[in-house]
Amino acid sequence: MKTKWFILNCLVFIGIYASAQSSSELLIFNEQRLDYNQKGMLILGSWAIGNMALSTFSLQANNPKTQAYHQMNLAWNAVNLAIAGFGYYGASSASADLSLAESLLEQSKISKILLFNAALDLGYMVGGLYLMERSKNSEQSDRLKGFGQAVIVNGGFLLIFDSIMYYMHASHESSVLIPLLENIQISSNSVGFRWQF
Repeated sequence: MKTKWFILNCLVFIGIYASAQSSSELLIFNEQRLDYNQKGMLILGSWAIGNMALSTFSLQANNPKTQAYHQMNLAWNAVNLAIAGFGYYGASSASADLSLAESLLEQSKISKILLFNAALDLGYMVGGLYLMERSKNSEQSDRLKGFGQAVIVNGGFLLIFDSIMYYMHASHESSVLIPLLENIQISSNSVGFRWQF
């Protein structure tokens, strides 16, 4: 009888330890996800501030195409700066103490946002090419060409940025979250957690 109680107590202890270990790994996973988002928003904000500073000084150019480029660049990066500010605030104020289901939902949400943004970035670049093509037969040739170039440059940066952010989140998910999910076993009448040591 004492042996059964000993084995039962060991199994309960191992189950509690495995659950705590899983919860700890999940907390670290979510903290890292939020850290990626914060750093990403700092990079986006730095890009925006640098571009806005450059364009502010370059607006005095005599070339109408250059003026148009920097006008569009200023407007584009004002939006980028606002997005970076709200994104950084959201990532820094979000809780990392989430359940497994909530963690999966947040991970899915950031992945979908980044993929959607990457598709938009391609659309921006195509739009910039359209403006440059349209400039060939327009009275506002310099203006359209400058706008088109600014849209292509910013769309290209955002495509690279969103692709790198997606890759970082996907790598993080596959190295931490997927192994956690692989330890959960579901059958028709039970749910279990497999712990290997």
